[in-house]
Amino acid sequence: EQIVIIMNRLYTYGMTTTSGGNLSICDEDGVIWITPGGTDKGNLKVEDIVKIMPDGTCEGKYRPSMEYPFHTAIYKTRHDVKAVLHAHSPSLVAFGITHKIPDINLIPQAKPLINQVGYVPYNVPGSEELSRDICGVFEMGIDTVMLENHGAVVGAKNLFSAFMKFEMLDYCAKMEINAKTISNKITQINEKHMALYRLKACSLMSDFIPESVPESEQQIRKEMCDFIKRAYDGGLFTSCQGTFACRLNNDSFLITPYKLDRKYLEPDDLIKVEDGKKERGKTPSRSADLHLNIYKNSPEINSVIIAQPPHIMAFAVTEPEFDSEIMPETYVMLRNIKKYPFGSSFMQPELMSQELTLTNPTCIVENDCVISCGKSLLNAYDRLEVMEYSAKSVIGAIQMREKIFKMNSEEIDKVKEVFKLD
Repeated sequence: EQIVIIMNRLYTYGMTTTSGGNLSICDEDGVIWITPGGTDKGNLKVEDIVKIMPDGTCEGKYRPSMEYPFHTAIYKTRHDVKAVLHAHSPSLVAFGITHKIPDINLIPQAKPLINQVGYVPYNVPGSEELSRDICGVFEMGIDTVMLENHGAVVGAKNLFSAFMKFEMLDYCAKMEINAKTISNKITQINEKHMALYRLKACSLMSDFIPESVPESEQQIRKEMCDFIKRAYDGGLFTSCQGTFACRLNNDSFLITPYKLDRKYLEPDDLIKVEDGKKERGKTPSRSADLHLNIYKNSPEINSVIIAQPPHIMAFAVTEPEFDSEIMPETYVMLRNIKKYPFGSSFMQPELMSQELTLTNPTCIVENDCVISCGKSLLNAYDRLEVMEYSAKSVIGAIQMREKIFKMNSEEIDKVKEVFKLD
């Protein structure tokens, strides 16, 4: 069931093709469960999964994936690895066919999750030589491997962790491709940045035990989960990134939990913060203090979203500023997007909260995130989408190698007048 769930995620989010990719799990008895070869990965069923016994015999109505040799070899080499994922996402293949490795030093969330990326020269799929080379990298303690002209392989303690690593590597690849489209100079995270990031701890809020949940709060919890899944499905953040928060009243708000997979969040997983205290037994997003300060300083803001969409984030890791004066909707929704130094959102939450208002509702934090504020959850989400879609349009225009024409000052003044922006 886990294999079917993760293969469905890979296929649904365009990370593999009908015939591409293979997943496996090694259970506590040493039995390997693996995807079959020559079947439709977009319509995989539980009964399709092949069982490989410790003695090498197979059970199932299909033959195992032709790549099974490197799966079995990894499990023999690394007893701590219990799941292996191999897929060919377009972004990772772009790096594979240029014989490069995606940069995991562009945002601080990537390095702790992936740690290091290995590289294996090309060999025929399913060959002993390929298995030998992949295992050689795994023997070094590296769990993520780029295959020359052939996608990537990830190992982890379970299949969901393997997917998170693969997804993050794919995200880094997408962001780097976008960044290189707009600039030849990309800013990396250095050790000083990482030292600051390590100071980003979970909030030290004290606990409270909530009483019964009113119907109005239940509705907001459901609405938030709907938007979170919508944002995930739309590629606005990955399974372990992104924070949604929504005000309940002057003294309380709901926020997403730390580290839980955004794909599967349920209303009860969201965390209520009230009078500076959090629900007992739950760990809120590490940006909870920033949200708390924003709601305290700006009564007109009722929702805040922090995310890392791969197109607008290209401007977070390069020098060019994102110009919102490219079309009326972008300017009306985003106004002038400011860029703040790395660490602003978590090192100085009170100062950062004073910068964000409904007249300055969005911003970019270098090598970290984008922030979108709104008078409602829908309003904040709309702004996030407009940011990403507008950045995608700008990058598309650059790829066309055409000059980008902004609205002129008279056109901007007219927009301000019509939409009463001042």
